[in-house]
Amino acid sequence: MSTSTSSSAPSRPRGFAGIVWRWRVVDIVVASVIAVACAALFLVWNVAYLGPSELLSPLLPGLQGLLAGPWLVAGVLGALIVRKPGAALYTELLAAVISALVGNQWGPLTIVSGLVQGLGAEIVFLLFAYAVWRLPVAMLAGAGAGLACGINDRLLWYAGADATFTIVYILATTISGAVIAGLGSWLIARGLAATGALNRFASGREVTRRV
Repeated sequence: MSTSTSSSAPSRPRGFAGIVWRWRVVDIVVASVIAVACAALFLVWNVAYLGPSELLSPLLPGLQGLLAGPWLVAGVLGALIVRKPGAALYTELLAAVISALVGNQWGPLTIVSGLVQGLGAEIVFLLFAYAVWRLPVAMLAGAGAGLACGINDRLLWYAGADATFTIVYILATTISGAVIAGLGSWLIARGLAATGALNRFASGREVTRRV
């Protein structure tokens, strides 16, 4: 069980050698709670996005990709709070599984989307050796999830779409991921940390030390 109290603890090696792979029970519990909460967000957004989508689509085909962000929050938020390898993939995938089991218009393919989107965010955090949790990295992770989302949607739901739609859609999902999932999750994590709710995590202790 990890008992580290600071990301700058002198005994911890830098880079990939310093990655703490083991999850604590509290990590699993909190990541699962985040996934359930985000699944509830998904269920609301599965319906609420329809109105804005009908407004954006006629303006420029593919622009509806700007609405993808809320579906990408789970992975980035889970990783920012838990800070363990696999957290982005776990929370995004679990939220997608719950959404599919409760029922939505995309059925079991929701799980494929959750897997791909979670991997998109996970790869970015891995590239930084799970050691950098600042806003730029959070936004890059959101962009990674958005890029994965755009490519996956293009293949699954928009097969045969022309090049203009493809470019606009993937660019839109990437921007939406960076802003809504990246910036949004970073703000949510800091807000939760400021309340003291995350004191068992490095993400919480870093914020409370600055207050």
